[in-house]
Amino acid sequence: MKYYFLGIAGTAMASLAVLMKQKGHEVWGSDQGIYPPMSDFLEAHRIPVTEGFSEENLEKSFDRVVIGNAMSRGNPEVEAILNRGLPFISMPELIRRELVETHRNIVVAGTHGKTTTTALMAWVLTCAGLSPTFIIGGIAKNFDSSIGLGEGPFFVIEGDEYDCAFFDKRPKFIHYFPEYLIANNLEFDHADIYANLEAIQSEFRKVIRIMPGKGLLVANQDSPGLLPVLDPVYSRLQHFGRSHEAYWSYRALETDSTGQRFEILEKGQSVGEFFFPFPGEYQLQNICAVVAVARDLEIDWQTIRSALAGFQGVKRRLEYWGRFHEAHVFDDFAHHPGAIQVTLEAVRKRDPQRRLVALFEPRTNTSVRNIFQAEMSRALQVADVVVMTPLHRLNRIPEADRLDLPRLTGEIRAAGKTVILLKGYEDILPTLGEVLRPEDNLILLTNGSLGGVYSQLRDLVKP
Repeated sequence: MKYYFLGIAGTAMASLAVLMKQKGHEVWGSDQGIYPPMSDFLEAHRIPVTEGFSEENLEKSFDRVVIGNAMSRGNPEVEAILNRGLPFISMPELIRRELVETHRNIVVAGTHGKTTTTALMAWVLTCAGLSPTFIIGGIAKNFDSSIGLGEGPFFVIEGDEYDCAFFDKRPKFIHYFPEYLIANNLEFDHADIYANLEAIQSEFRKVIRIMPGKGLLVANQDSPGLLPVLDPVYSRLQHFGRSHEAYWSYRALETDSTGQRFEILEKGQSVGEFFFPFPGEYQLQNICAVVAVARDLEIDWQTIRSALAGFQGVKRRLEYWGRFHEAHVFDDFAHHPGAIQVTLEAVRKRDPQRRLVALFEPRTNTSVRNIFQAEMSRALQVADVVVMTPLHRLNRIPEADRLDLPRLTGEIRAAGKTVILLKGYEDILPTLGEVLRPEDNLILLTNGSLGGVYSQLRDLVKP
């Protein structure tokens, strides 16, 4: 087959494009505003990418256009495809046809933690010799890739609740038919397509409803938004969480600059001590979820222990870059206040003696709105210094719905913290040069490119 990917540089789209090429299909595509790491990923796999959208891009013959969910009506290629009656498909539908229907599917869902948990799940299966196929929403360092075409029966994928395409407004995970479903947590997000938390919960109920009775749902009992979804459940169910009454729980032992030691408990009984190279209690929750599936697949404890200790993480998920102005720089994808808070708390606990500087870009359709005004304030107050860019695509959000930046900065200052509200992206590097001190921890909190400064900063960081 010949697949043309419209919006190819998105994390999931780029990953699927490479996987389709590895399956023997011919693949190319177009996009705009392309930046690392996915631009580098596509280039490394020699997939042709055209910068910008134009009807001329459709002249090369293809069997089907794969349209990403960032594309909308009014895009010149979308309009040409519809006017000319060209065959098109959504990304999740292609995944269903090419991968889901031929595998036993392990789907990782939840508002936060999907990418790291998916990468860890794929790594544990790989260490167990099960050769999984996987699609991860980021570049997993153990594989130096976001995808893998394995020879085994399992397919591991993130179960994103965001919609599929402008012509299919269902959540992506509806197409994935999980035998194993990990539900890490559930909070309100994606304010552009969901009216409230109840609307998202309704979609989670649907994916639970299509699980087979022999399947296993692994659910975080510490997530208040998730618990109402778990009635009824038609498959087997195992909870994980802080309480030792959960089927799977944990006991934190020690955290330092190398990672954390902890115990895993099965039905309240310790199964041993483990090490994980990344800080944060949320990581222990991710681990418990992965362990639940691994043990159900009869993977032995020694393999699990070795896999956890050898996990290298995912690019843009608390990824250490090096030093800038003698400060330590970490890159993180966090943009929802819940993720921002646990990320900052993890770094604070790891290095309590170091000053914590957060560079935050309010970019997503949720983070630029005032839905989480109070929550965003609490999250950012974990840092000592907050440097904040202007709201992304300000003209698209009604003024009454926008995140109130003057109020936010006032609340952070009232908490005794320093906050700097930038006038533009061009002020990022000069401001960091003035603010940073040797041995600070600088955390980049964005799912975007910082107006193009992201790549500039990355080039300036010394290993």
